Amino acid sequence: MALTTFGAIMAFAADMVTQSGEYYKTLASLAAGAALKENLEDLVREQVKSRVRIEETRRMNVTEMILEPVAGLLQEVYEIEFKIPDPSADADVLRLAIALEEREKRFFLDASAKVPLPEVARFFRKIVEKKEKNLSRLASIHVD
Repeated sequence: MALTTFGAIMAFAADMVTQSGEYYKTLASLAAGAALKENLEDLVREQVKSRVRIEETRRMNVTEMILEPVAGLLQEVYEIEFKIPDPSADADVLRLAIALEEREKRFFLDASAKVPLPEVARFFRKIVEKKEKNLSRLASIHVD
């Protein structure tokens, strides 16, 4: 489905971070390694904060976004198949967490280039920076 309006983009973003937060919660419960579990729990908390900020940004910009068309964003591109990994395989848990962060980074980077509101584009770029930090942090975790 094409994300052709500001409202559709913000709704998809909010749903995506909520979904990722639920995935991180599941992954944290499966992680055996302390560092991996701690990082996943941090990501759960971060996703809750992101959802709140996305909703606030949507409300603050609602009058400015009316009739501002957006082209070039397809929801399907950012969907991910989530298969619960074997609880004994921290490498699989980590790999899925990285895939979730990469998906969000890609979406917010793409959306920042398409959204016609500069303050929203800036907000999305800040999320991209956070995702890059998260990816670096996850990449530094060593699992057996």
